Amino acid sequence: MSILPPPIDSFIIPALCESLKKKIHYKTGALQGLDKQETVDKFGKDQVLVWRRSYDVPPPTVDRTSPHHPDNDPRYAGFDFPEDFTESLATTLERVVPFWDKEIVPLIKEGKTVMIAAHGNSLRALVKHLDGISESTIAELNIPTGTPLVYELDDNLKPIPQAGAIAPLQGRYLGDQDAIRARIEGVKNQTK
Repeated sequence: MSILPPPIDSFIIPALCESLKKKIHYKTGALQGLDKQETVDKFGKDQVLVWRRSYDVPPPTVDRTSPHHPDNDPRYAGFDFPEDFTESLATTLERVVPFWDKEIVPLIKEGKTVMIAAHGNSLRALVKHLDGISESTIAELNIPTGTPLVYELDDNLKPIPQAGAIAPLQGRYLGDQDAIRARIEGVKNQTK
Protein backbone atom coordinates (compact mmCIF):
# COMPACT_ATOMS: atom_id res chain seq x y z
CA MET A 1 0.00 0.00 0.00
CA SER A 2 1.23 3.44 -0.79
CA ILE A 3 -0.33 6.73 0.08
CA LEU A 4 1.14 8.52 -2.93
CA PRO A 5 -1.84 9.63 -5.00
CA PRO A 6 -2.51 8.04 -8.39
CA PRO A 7 -3.49 10.19 -11.36
CA ILE A 8 -6.64 12.16 -10.57
CA ASP A 9 -8.84 10.18 -12.96
CA SER A 10 -8.21 6.96 -11.04
CA PHE A 11 -9.34 8.18 -7.62
CA ILE A 12 -12.02 5.95 -6.11
CA ILE A 13 -13.31 8.49 -3.61
CA PRO A 14 -16.93 8.53 -4.88
CA ALA A 15 -17.21 4.74 -4.51
CA LEU A 16 -16.08 4.69 -0.89
CA CYS A 17 -17.31 8.05 0.31
CA GLU A 18 -20.67 6.89 1.67
CA SER A 19 -19.15 3.83 3.30
CA LEU A 20 -16.41 5.93 4.84
CA LYS A 21 -18.89 8.33 6.42
CA LYS A 22 -20.15 5.66 8.75
CA LYS A 23 -17.26 3.20 8.93
CA ILE A 24 -14.38 5.59 9.57
CA HIS A 25 -16.12 8.44 11.42
CA TYR A 26 -14.17 8.71 14.65
CA LYS A 27 -16.52 8.74 17.63
CA THR A 28 -14.99 10.94 20.29
CA GLY A 29 -18.20 11.03 22.27
CA ALA A 30 -18.55 14.12 24.45
CA LEU A 31 -15.15 15.31 23.18
CA GLN A 32 -16.53 15.79 19.65
CA GLY A 33 -15.94 19.38 18.52
CA LEU A 34 -13.32 20.16 21.17
CA ASP A 35 -9.64 20.57 20.41
CA LYS A 36 -7.15 18.95 22.76
CA GLN A 37 -6.60 22.07 24.87
CA GLU A 38 -10.35 22.71 25.23
CA THR A 39 -10.72 19.08 26.30
CA VAL A 40 -8.03 19.53 28.98
CA ASP A 41 -9.69 22.74 30.16
CA LYS A 42 -13.07 21.02 30.46
CA PHE A 43 -12.13 17.58 31.86
CA GLY A 44 -8.63 18.02 33.31
CA LYS A 45 -5.26 16.88 32.02
CA ASP A 46 -5.17 13.59 33.96
CA GLN A 47 -8.56 12.44 32.61
CA VAL A 48 -7.66 13.44 29.04
CA LEU A 49 -4.43 11.47 29.29
CA VAL A 50 -6.41 8.42 30.42
CA TRP A 51 -8.63 8.69 27.32
CA ARG A 52 -5.74 9.42 24.94
CA ARG A 53 -3.34 6.81 26.25
CA SER A 54 -5.56 3.94 27.21
CA TYR A 55 -6.41 1.23 24.75
CA ASP A 56 -9.93 0.48 25.91
CA VAL A 57 -11.27 3.42 27.98
CA PRO A 58 -13.63 5.58 25.91
CA PRO A 59 -14.63 9.17 26.68
CA PRO A 60 -18.22 9.85 27.81
CA THR A 61 -20.95 9.56 25.20
CA VAL A 62 -22.14 12.59 23.26
CA ASP A 63 -25.75 13.60 23.86
CA ARG A 64 -28.04 13.38 20.82
CA THR A 65 -29.00 17.04 21.36
CA SER A 66 -25.38 18.16 20.96
CA PRO A 67 -24.65 20.00 17.71
CA HIS A 68 -21.62 17.68 17.45
CA HIS A 69 -23.67 14.48 17.37
CA PRO A 70 -23.70 13.17 13.78
CA ASP A 71 -27.50 12.87 13.93
CA ASN A 72 -27.45 16.68 13.75
CA ASP A 73 -25.07 16.85 10.77
CA PRO A 74 -26.68 16.73 7.32
CA ARG A 75 -23.65 14.85 5.92
CA TYR A 76 -24.77 11.82 7.96
CA ALA A 77 -28.47 11.93 7.01
CA GLY A 78 -29.83 8.43 6.61
CA PHE A 79 -27.34 6.79 8.97
CA ASP A 80 -28.33 5.37 12.33
CA PHE A 81 -25.97 5.97 15.23
CA PRO A 82 -26.11 4.08 18.51
CA GLU A 83 -27.13 5.74 21.73
CA ASP A 84 -23.69 4.84 23.12
CA PHE A 85 -21.85 7.04 20.63
CA THR A 86 -18.24 7.00 21.73
CA GLU A 87 -15.27 4.73 21.26
CA SER A 88 -11.86 3.77 22.52
CA LEU A 89 -8.92 2.73 20.37
CA ALA A 90 -10.06 -0.89 20.88
CA THR A 91 -13.51 -0.20 19.45
CA THR A 92 -11.99 1.92 16.66
CA LEU A 93 -9.98 -1.17 15.71
CA GLU A 94 -13.22 -3.18 15.62
CA ARG A 95 -14.52 -0.77 12.95
CA VAL A 96 -11.34 -0.19 10.98
CA VAL A 97 -10.23 -3.80 10.43
CA PRO A 98 -13.49 -4.95 8.79
CA PHE A 99 -13.41 -1.83 6.59
CA TRP A 100 -9.80 -2.63 5.67
CA ASP A 101 -10.67 -6.24 4.87
CA LYS A 102 -13.83 -5.47 2.87
CA GLU A 103 -13.01 -2.22 1.08
CA ILE A 104 -9.23 -1.74 0.92
CA VAL A 105 -7.77 -5.25 0.63
CA PRO A 106 -9.67 -6.04 -2.60
CA LEU A 107 -8.31 -2.86 -4.19
CA ILE A 108 -4.76 -3.74 -3.22
CA LYS A 109 -5.22 -7.27 -4.57
CA GLU A 110 -6.34 -5.70 -7.87
CA GLY A 111 -2.96 -3.96 -7.98
CA LYS A 112 -4.30 -0.50 -7.19
CA THR A 113 -2.39 2.08 -5.23
CA VAL A 114 -4.47 3.16 -2.25
CA MET A 115 -4.31 6.42 -0.34
CA ILE A 116 -5.96 6.53 3.08
CA ALA A 117 -6.67 9.81 4.83
CA ALA A 118 -8.34 9.44 8.21
CA HIS A 119 -8.48 10.65 11.80
CA GLY A 120 -5.36 9.86 13.83
CA ASN A 121 -7.11 7.25 15.97
CA SER A 122 -8.37 5.40 12.89
CA LEU A 123 -4.82 5.46 11.51
CA ARG A 124 -3.43 4.22 14.84
CA ALA A 125 -5.91 1.32 14.70
CA LEU A 126 -4.87 0.51 11.14
CA VAL A 127 -1.13 0.54 11.85
CA LYS A 128 -1.76 -1.57 14.98
CA HIS A 129 -3.40 -4.13 12.71
CA LEU A 130 -0.80 -3.95 9.92
CA ASP A 131 2.27 -3.93 12.16
CA GLY A 132 0.95 -6.24 14.88
CA ILE A 133 1.60 -3.60 17.55
CA SER A 134 0.73 -4.52 21.15
CA GLU A 135 -1.98 -2.72 23.12
CA SER A 136 0.54 -1.10 25.46
CA THR A 137 2.78 0.10 22.62
CA ILE A 138 -0.06 1.44 20.45
CA ALA A 139 -1.38 3.45 23.41
CA GLU A 140 1.87 5.46 23.31
CA LEU A 141 2.10 5.83 19.52
CA ASN A 142 1.65 9.33 18.13
CA ILE A 143 1.03 9.84 14.41
CA PRO A 144 1.75 13.37 13.19
CA THR A 145 -1.11 15.07 11.34
CA GLY A 146 -0.75 15.43 7.59
CA THR A 147 2.53 13.52 7.35
CA PRO A 148 2.50 10.91 4.58
CA LEU A 149 3.20 7.39 5.86
CA VAL A 150 4.02 4.83 3.17
CA TYR A 151 3.59 1.09 3.54
CA GLU A 152 4.71 -1.50 1.04
CA LEU A 153 3.01 -4.85 1.49
CA ASP A 154 4.07 -8.35 0.48
CA ASP A 155 1.80 -10.85 -1.28
CA ASN A 156 0.21 -11.72 2.08
CA LEU A 157 -0.48 -8.03 2.76
CA LYS A 158 2.09 -7.92 5.53
CA PRO A 159 4.29 -4.81 5.78
CA ILE A 160 7.72 -4.97 4.19
CA PRO A 161 10.00 -3.20 6.70
CA GLN A 162 11.19 0.09 5.22
CA ALA A 163 14.60 1.68 5.69
CA GLY A 164 14.16 4.73 7.90
CA ALA A 165 10.93 3.51 9.50
CA ILE A 166 10.32 4.90 12.98
CA ALA A 167 9.63 1.99 15.34
CA PRO A 168 7.25 0.38 16.02
CA LEU A 169 6.04 1.16 12.49
CA GLN A 170 7.35 -0.72 9.48
CA GLY A 171 6.13 1.91 7.03
CA ARG A 172 8.14 5.10 6.57
CA TYR A 173 7.16 8.74 6.82
CA LEU A 174 7.97 10.88 3.80
CA GLY A 175 9.95 14.03 4.45
CA ASP A 176 12.67 15.31 6.73
CA GLN A 177 12.95 12.68 9.47
CA ASP A 178 14.13 15.12 12.15
CA ALA A 179 11.17 17.41 11.41
CA ILE A 180 8.83 14.39 11.52
CA ARG A 181 10.21 13.31 14.91
CA ALA A 182 9.60 16.87 16.14
CA ARG A 183 6.00 16.70 14.86
CA ILE A 184 5.51 13.38 16.66
CA GLU A 185 6.72 15.02 19.87
CA GLY A 186 4.38 17.93 19.17
CA VAL A 187 1.41 15.55 19.04
CA LYS A 188 2.59 13.90 22.26
CA ASN A 189 2.84 17.27 24.00
CA GLN A 190 -0.52 18.71 22.89
CA THR A 191 -2.10 18.14 26.28
CA LYS A 192 0.84 19.16 28.45
